[in-house]
Amino acid sequence: MKTLEIIDLHVTVEGKEILKGVNLVVNTGEIHAIMGPNGTGKSTLSQTIMGHPAYEITQGKIILDGQDLAEMSVDERARAGLFLAMQYPAEIQGITNFEFMRSAVNARRADDDQVNLMDFIKELDEKREFLSMSNEMANRYLNEGFSGGEKKRNEILQMMMIHPNIAILDEIDSGLDIDALKVVSKGVNSMRSDDFATLMITHYQRLLDYIVPDFVHVMMGGKVVKTGGPELAKRLEGEGYRALRDELGLDIALTDEDADLMV
Repeated sequence: MKTLEIIDLHVTVEGKEILKGVNLVVNTGEIHAIMGPNGTGKSTLSQTIMGHPAYEITQGKIILDGQDLAEMSVDERARAGLFLAMQYPAEIQGITNFEFMRSAVNARRADDDQVNLMDFIKELDEKREFLSMSNEMANRYLNEGFSGGEKKRNEILQMMMIHPNIAILDEIDSGLDIDALKVVSKGVNSMRSDDFATLMITHYQRLLDYIVPDFVHVMMGGKVVKTGGPELAKRLEGEGYRALRDELGLDIALTDEDADLMV
């Protein structure tokens, strides 16, 4: 079992404090969802876990199996089993999907245990078909010319090929129609095991209809203010964030959209 532990995490971006004391524990075998209004720090949390240099930890720690992530580079975090499916995947010209994924898979293996080419092609074809992706996508440059839905499927394909222990999915449902959402959810659900955990960041209950979480965490004002099961997301869908804010007695400003729009 691997454990990701976030302890009293404070993070600033360009001198502004965004995270103000996040505490969270994620173990393999678990599915976690983080919800919350815009600007509360959900994506900041994901970027900080993976080591984006623009995000400065001013207090607290992120521990992966006893090791402080502050001591690890981005590539070391990936080799240790972390994976981030980004909200806005970058387009990279000159590197094909095939080359990128094979390099990523081999980066987590010893030099004398690199993936066999034919085995890799077989697995890639199986998982590509599972996600209803075309054969030619393997030879396309990474995300170049991809639609929003294709980019999100490609992130899930990468996750399925790399086999991380803890995957952070930053609004993987954003911009997807219902058919694409079902496919992406099918890919995430196929990874469920005692050796895998997911931390999903989302605004919408609809994702959690297809990927049912073990834990739902609500972030407001830069910290986790409430944790529950799937029923917590259902409650938010019906009541919005304002009711929860008032129940907890939090002095946090919410726009009408953030307070009420949960569908």
